[in-house]
Amino acid sequence: MGTVGLSFGSPTSGAGFDVSTTVSAIVANLQNVETPWKTQLTKLESQDTAISSLGTLFSNLSNDLSSLTDFQGIIAQKEGSSSDQNVLTLTAANASAVAGTHTVQVQNLAQTSSGYLAVVPSATTPLTGSITLQTGSGTPQTIALDSSDNTLTGLEGAINASGAGVTASILTDASGSRLTLVSGTSGAAGDVTVTANSLGQALGYTAAANSGSQNSTGTFTSVAASTDTLSGSFSVQIGSGQTENVVIGAAPSSPAANTIYTGSGVNTLSGIAGAITAAGIGVTAAAVTNSDGTATLSLTSGTSGSAGTLAVNSSLVDTTTSAMGYTSSVTGADATLWVDGVKTTSASNTVANAISGVTFQLLAPSTTESDNSLEQVQVVIANDNTGVESTFATMVSDYNSLISAVNTQEGLDSSNNAEPLFGSPTLSLLQHQLLSGLNQQNPNGVLDPVADNTDTTLAGAMSITVAGGFSLGYNSTLGSDTVTSTGTVGSIAKASDTLTGSISIQVGSGAAQTVTVGSTSNTLNTLSNAINSANIGVTAWVTKNSDGSSSLSLLSGTLGAAGTLTVNSSILDTSPQTVTLNSTDNTISGLASAINAANIGVSANVVTSNGESSLSLNSQTAGTAGALAVNSSIKATSATPLTYGNTNPYTSTTPDGGLIGGYAGNDVLSGSVIVQVGSGAATTIPVPSSPATLAGLAGAINAAKLGVTATPIEASNGGWSISFTSGTNGSAGALSITSNLLDTTNTTTSTLKYTNSSDINSLTSLGISVNNDGTIALDTASLDSVLNADYSGVVGFFQNANGWGQNFSTMLTNSGKSSSTGILSLASASNSNVESTLNADVSKEQSLISAQQTSLTAELNSANQIMQELPTQLQGVNELYSAITGYNQQTNG
Repeated sequence: MGTVGLSFGSPTSGAGFDVSTTVSAIVANLQNVETPWKTQLTKLESQDTAISSLGTLFSNLSNDLSSLTDFQGIIAQKEGSSSDQNVLTLTAANASAVAGTHTVQVQNLAQTSSGYLAVVPSATTPLTGSITLQTGSGTPQTIALDSSDNTLTGLEGAINASGAGVTASILTDASGSRLTLVSGTSGAAGDVTVTANSLGQALGYTAAANSGSQNSTGTFTSVAASTDTLSGSFSVQIGSGQTENVVIGAAPSSPAANTIYTGSGVNTLSGIAGAITAAGIGVTAAAVTNSDGTATLSLTSGTSGSAGTLAVNSSLVDTTTSAMGYTSSVTGADATLWVDGVKTTSASNTVANAISGVTFQLLAPSTTESDNSLEQVQVVIANDNTGVESTFATMVSDYNSLISAVNTQEGLDSSNNAEPLFGSPTLSLLQHQLLSGLNQQNPNGVLDPVADNTDTTLAGAMSITVAGGFSLGYNSTLGSDTVTSTGTVGSIAKASDTLTGSISIQVGSGAAQTVTVGSTSNTLNTLSNAINSANIGVTAWVTKNSDGSSSLSLLSGTLGAAGTLTVNSSILDTSPQTVTLNSTDNTISGLASAINAANIGVSANVVTSNGESSLSLNSQTAGTAGALAVNSSIKATSATPLTYGNTNPYTSTTPDGGLIGGYAGNDVLSGSVIVQVGSGAATTIPVPSSPATLAGLAGAINAAKLGVTATPIEASNGGWSISFTSGTNGSAGALSITSNLLDTTNTTTSTLKYTNSSDINSLTSLGISVNNDGTIALDTASLDSVLNADYSGVVGFFQNANGWGQNFSTMLTNSGKSSSTGILSLASASNSNVESTLNADVSKEQSLISAQQTSLTAELNSANQIMQELPTQLQGVNELYSAITGYNQQTNG
């Protein structure tokens, strides 16, 4: 830290000094201690910005990959087309749809049942009775009208609320109003029938307006025709006179008083009118036909003025069947169609899953061809190659943005300063993760995993077939003047394996001769015979190797350089290759070694994850020619793990306790138990060699004197366990028991199944190449070719367990900020911790400086005041001195 000197000028001048400037200079000097802290904070903040930016780029790439690894993502999407859009159009294809071409013939469309009731004058015309509706074979629903809701509008609401599966609507036009009924279910199952109908039109009476001197008149509600059949009754009162009842029909044996009966069969408007007029009750009745063809009954009082006013109360009903009859306009019917030659029906014209995963809409029946057959509509379901290619392009672009951003951090900025993450181990780790993830091989398939902690042993065999066969290379031994040139082709497991391809052999400087494997002569022996028959100066024979395999041996017929063999083998072995485990190497790793040693064009690797190990197979031939067909009869025999359970948790007054087991008491155990009591040291107790049983282990634990008692316990079912009881109550005696025990007597055996993944083993096969700067390039034509030829392989590459897509996705998660344990997340958290410490130091230092500033200001203000008072004090001293000495020092200077 530098020093700050005070400049007081002339101490006796009385001018003092600038306290504020002096304090500021001292504080600035004190603040220099914060400079390296703030410099480091600035650097860390720059790193945070860079980390955040990289995190966003990782997230973008992860999202791109998710659309490829998601089972419902872009790879699952399908496109479809119809050869006749007038007959059928595709509406959807889900992830279960399979690409292919289908034929559809449509005989008839599905129909939704509908109909209508007969017209009435208006929606508010009074009605009476009930109607019973049935949809398909469902339960009939009866809808009855009552006096409070007896109009067409009321009937509409009652039907819609009834749950009959029918929608009712009122249609009004110049002829009146009618109720339409439409089934809520299309097809035959939704056909609407009216099983009972007693609906009728209630005839109300409306009095005409007139003056007091006129005769009272009025009309009943109009009916469809004057011949309509009526029933019921109505009453008539003239002024204050007696009420007369008019009843439609014949009089009973005991007629009611004051009642007019129209007579037997007299039930039309004209008949009723005649009966009323003839009754002589002071009322004239007439049947009137309206201009629209409807008819009504009119009444006229025989007395004018108020004394003749008619009061009519009607209960008449038009019961003519046609008046409220139901007409079915469309009968419900199922669509009939043939899909790929199979007849099917559909209640709806929207047909789902007749083709798996596909939904299409029927628009019209197929046209009839000249031979009376129905037109075949071609329905093509295709993979969405365009969408996949677009997603690939986005992924490549986002990967390159990420790599470019990482590469940028390795250099200098525009001001020639190092980028924030320059030299950071985080950057190196990210580069390693990205490069290794990009180049990771995709397995052709995997074997079921086995647990790593169960001492699993394997037995059996695995048959592996490479689709295009595996190449039999040539190994040569050069000749000399005294030694003849020789070589071998192979080796293969069996001399009888089926071969394809050819072999080119050149002796010395002679012409190369090609021998091709025949379609029937296709073994090592027949190839040997073919070479010998070619008379090219070479002898061929089959050699049995020490490991049981066979090779084709070649021997030149000429010594020295002139007889040197130049051989180019394109021989392929296309037979299944069987790899059998032996008892000395019967583990997953042993199986991998056996497969690799077989030299069959397949590499095997052991993949370990989450305490399990599995075998993955990679073909050494790219594409469909390298597709593997695997038949596994490998059986895994595993010991049973024994776990610890805390069955008696401690309290403040009781000890902790638990159990391991149960199993048979004399079963042979292996492994160990780790025991810790309270905060004491953890101790590992291995299963003793004798006896390697539950009792022997309990004895070993007790002998170790760890503060815990181990007791063998037999359960009521005959099983045995080890009971653990702490020797100390409460938390001080809490037990932490880790069991690594295996019951080697009680084992389980299972067959390990092989699951095919993909015959695409790297991004290179998908048209992606790596540039010198670490970025990648996409050859869309190559990708399109693979998508057309091997779409399922692309799906497996991204979506199968242990596949490239899943592993690369995991790598992105483990590198970015989406996981709290990701590389960037940990780097960000580390920076945050350092920043917190530095900010705390800066804050603490600023508090100290603030206190010092306050103290300094007070002290310097005091000093400044003293300096300003010095001239006055000196003057006083001078005057005092002069008074004492009589000498005025200021006289004459």
